[in-house]
Amino acid sequence: MNQRIAPISHAAQESSTSVAQHPPGATVRLTAAQAVVRWLAAQRVACEDGSGRTEPLFGGVFAIFGHGNVAGLGEALYQYRHELPTLRAHNEQAMAHSAIAYAKAHFRRRMMAVTTSIGPGATNLVTAAALAHVNRLPLLLLPGDIFVSREPDPVLQQIEDQQDGGLSANDALKPVSRYFDRIVHPAQLLSALPRALRVLTDAAQCGPVTLALPQDVQATAWDYPASFFTPRLVNFHAPAPIASEIDAALAQLRRARQPLIVAGGGVLYARASEALRAFAAARGIPVAETQAGKGALAWDDPLNAGAIGVTGSPAANALARDADCILAVGTRLQDFTTGSNTLFAHASIVSINANGFDTLKLDAIAVQADAKLAIAALDAQLNAHLDGWRADAAWTAQATRLADAWRASVTALTHAQQEPDTLPYDADVIGAVQRSSPRSDTDDIVVCAAGTLPAELHKLWRAGRPGAYHVEYGYSCMGYEIAGGLGAKLARPEREVIVMVGDGSYLMMNSEIATSVMLGAKLIIVVLDNRGYGCINRLQQACGGAPFNNLFDDCAQGPLGAPQIDFAAHARALGAEAEHVANVAELDAAMQRARAATRTYLVCIDTDPARTTEEGGWWWEVAVPEVSPRAAVREARERYVQQTAERHAHASHASDDDAPTNEA
Repeated sequence: MNQRIAPISHAAQESSTSVAQHPPGATVRLTAAQAVVRWLAAQRVACEDGSGRTEPLFGGVFAIFGHGNVAGLGEALYQYRHELPTLRAHNEQAMAHSAIAYAKAHFRRRMMAVTTSIGPGATNLVTAAALAHVNRLPLLLLPGDIFVSREPDPVLQQIEDQQDGGLSANDALKPVSRYFDRIVHPAQLLSALPRALRVLTDAAQCGPVTLALPQDVQATAWDYPASFFTPRLVNFHAPAPIASEIDAALAQLRRARQPLIVAGGGVLYARASEALRAFAAARGIPVAETQAGKGALAWDDPLNAGAIGVTGSPAANALARDADCILAVGTRLQDFTTGSNTLFAHASIVSINANGFDTLKLDAIAVQADAKLAIAALDAQLNAHLDGWRADAAWTAQATRLADAWRASVTALTHAQQEPDTLPYDADVIGAVQRSSPRSDTDDIVVCAAGTLPAELHKLWRAGRPGAYHVEYGYSCMGYEIAGGLGAKLARPEREVIVMVGDGSYLMMNSEIATSVMLGAKLIIVVLDNRGYGCINRLQQACGGAPFNNLFDDCAQGPLGAPQIDFAAHARALGAEAEHVANVAELDAAMQRARAATRTYLVCIDTDPARTTEEGGWWWEVAVPEVSPRAAVREARERYVQQTAERHAHASHASDDDAPTNEA
């Protein structure tokens, strides 16, 4: 029997009899699997529209069934399918990516669960769990596990460890989980599920949670307190700032004349965009955005200097180089943001982050707090005690000039005339995609991950509001793009979701095109075909290496040579509409057809694997071999040693002159 699945949206759903109230002391006999599903369905959140209504915290469960979960969890999910929709996918890693993207598109206020069988299905989750861990995004993993009884030992797909009889494939998920539990008795769910939920909804702890479910335990019944399944309104936890840390941050700001705000993903997850905009405007502080934070400030805000770091704009990086204080808000300060810890050499750093671990980087003055609460506290104290302190007027004026000039450059780069007989490059494609809609800066969601495209998008995509830019660059995971686009579309069905992906990532993971067609979750997929791994090919040569094993032309080949891949034909085979275009003018027309389509639509265009946007960028440390028979590598090593010494000496000198203090 076909099951019709309505789009997973913000619409409030009323509780059914399966999550009804029960008298005090009442119990209900359920299998462990039934208890998990029923409890998940009972968790609710306030609707985003401020109506006072509630909706499910969990938008659904992605499932690929096998012998380790089909009998237990599969039956439970069928029983409660109206309260907690089950969505079938085609690849376990991909469906976990979709679940992650769903949570990201909801700014961590709604999420999904994922269930697999015990063997390769479970280990396929490891990459996705690492991605969620790095990006601080909620993901509930419910892999099946081996028999607790060990009667059928070893069971099909079981990994046997000769030193640890209790180990299973799911133990591979421990290093990439923020919380891990193996449920060996149904009663353990009474503590395990609330603990899992706390991690998933706590800004300081947020990340993937794994509850390994042995298949015999899934099927075992127990008398649960009926009250355990009473619908609950979930509260999200984030630390409030403490006075002493705010005082230390204020002392540093008070001395600053040329401050710069670096906005990370924590601004979006704290829903602090408006607070950030007002604070920056009132204080005359320019703002630069990380990959995760892009969209925190509208692209045309006068104080938005654009992308920061290795993939940054010339405006933002020039300001970062000259700033005397960096106010890092909701960023984990990874090396692409900091230029391998060299970009902020002249500045003291104040780091605001809900996660205390992240506040300690770069010897920053730490403010462990929710971004919105911390900004409000700083603003109140500045108004009360520092007479409305502002950045130097000349600094603010310089920042707005640089930002204006960069916006003009973006327009020129994305609207350049394509020369005859030359292939377009990423900026040309980005321009065509954005101008296909008069309000793409606010209405569209662009999804991407890994390679050159995130660098180009970070610089050139015009994000008009939070959530318009959805790029996974914390783990830089090839294959996230299409699956992530599906998750974003399930979360925001009213928005056009445009997946921009290179041919390399497309070939790694594309099966969720079929899932998007099956669910009626239309995507626009733009494939930039540069016939290989163009990004890493350029890095290889920059490090002195010969072009090798990246572009098809430089790979080992059999007698038939490299494949001629028809991505449009492939997408059509998966149920999508698709076409290949020859140039940017044809892409402009194809984007209109894609927007008018009612199902997933793929457009492929050949692009230049060598060309990138020269403007902007910053040094990034990639170690070059110290010894090599190749002269090009030796020359690259000499450059690397010289650049490393210069950068570190510059940073050391700056820290001697501008060492931050914690005096109040």
